[in-house]
Amino acid sequence: MEAAHGGDAIRVVAMPYPGRGHINPMLNLSNLIASRQSDILISFVVTEEWLGLLGSEPKLDNIHFATIPNVVPSEIGRGADFPGFLEATLTKLEGPFERLLDRLEPPKPSVIIYDTYLCWVVGVGNRRNIPVASLFTMTTSVFTVFYHFDLLAQNGHFPADVSERGKELINYIPGIPSTRMADLPAVFYGDALKVLHRALEAISLVPKAQYLLFTSIYELESHIIDTLKANLGIPIYSIGPTIPYYRLEESFSLTTTGYNDINYVQWLDSQPKASVLYISQGSFLSVSKAQMDEIIYGLRDSGVRFLWVARGEISRIKEGCGDKGLLVPWCDQLKVLCHSSVGGFWSHCGWNSTKEGVFAGLPFLTYPIFWDQIPNSKTIVEDWKIGWKVRRGMGADEHLVTREEIAELIQRFMDLESVEGKEMRRRAKELQEICKNATSKGGSVETNIDAFVQDISQCCYH
Repeated sequence: MEAAHGGDAIRVVAMPYPGRGHINPMLNLSNLIASRQSDILISFVVTEEWLGLLGSEPKLDNIHFATIPNVVPSEIGRGADFPGFLEATLTKLEGPFERLLDRLEPPKPSVIIYDTYLCWVVGVGNRRNIPVASLFTMTTSVFTVFYHFDLLAQNGHFPADVSERGKELINYIPGIPSTRMADLPAVFYGDALKVLHRALEAISLVPKAQYLLFTSIYELESHIIDTLKANLGIPIYSIGPTIPYYRLEESFSLTTTGYNDINYVQWLDSQPKASVLYISQGSFLSVSKAQMDEIIYGLRDSGVRFLWVARGEISRIKEGCGDKGLLVPWCDQLKVLCHSSVGGFWSHCGWNSTKEGVFAGLPFLTYPIFWDQIPNSKTIVEDWKIGWKVRRGMGADEHLVTREEIAELIQRFMDLESVEGKEMRRRAKELQEICKNATSKGGSVETNIDAFVQDISQCCYH
């Protein structure tokens, strides 16, 4: 492929943060960029471990995986020491990445798209005279909170005890509507507090990049995006949901899960319309054992059909949940959410999962755990009004949600005939329509991606 293009090709280097919630949007963006022009060559940089994990991921021919050694802790169990893992990505990857750039065949990269948190890439690009584009894989509002974090300190809201002051309103961050302290990113305690300085450093370096890319649909966060465009001083592109919506027309490629060879698609096909609750708590962090027991038995007592993606403790969950549902270690999430038998989404509210649920037109039960998941849950429940919150309190302020409460909540949530349920589903369909319009031909996503591609092409040819 590369030899055929010779010197006329445009090389893009993609450097994602090595975590599932960051690699997926970077790979989806890479596929969308590569589909715009055949003379764009994308070198997608991953560790050797991640190459093994991504080996079967669908990608276009003009994308190739470029590997660096396993210099950061394994993906397996990285949640046990999040601060240590983040520190490794900031101190161990730069040297191998530079050596990889030295090994690349011509042409010289026209741009490096990097995950915002890997802020050392800005220095690499500037030293080598290669433009860099910062890809922020969380909401625009989370970026804005970090960008203006000094305002929290100036107004006496940081540091602060959220368990005591969580209901206080923050109404001075440009572009952000009035928000309770408790609904800001969870950076006031625990592991998040330990890494906050690294997140703020990463955001502070974004103005030194040449472009900023948001993994958001413009129509969903237009006011915040417009406010940032007026203040930031570099081109900003809202390049869409960065979920695999462009592959939805394909048939399910991996219908067996490898766990007792269960075919979850056949199982979904045999369930009544909108009767299944899809449950996923994400790939990184989990809940306490006591709370997990309440969730398991609450789900069982609700009597509701479910499809639960669980990466650990499958036998324990299977034993407790009864036989109304199916447990799998993996599934093609967006296609499952778009299946007609799925009627609701129990989610940890990671930004990728949130966008997939909205794209599928589903209501949510929210159980946020960490970082940006807390404001995402607030957006789902209070701003969009397409979900109900399961979790009560965060950090020291958290209260156990009992199995009786969970069973009653799930039953109400999955009742398609209730007035509140119908209204919530109507709003979810309205948001779905916004997403469909934005991602269709000529929509805001295509317009923004094309504008970004044109920008980097001009850099290449001049």
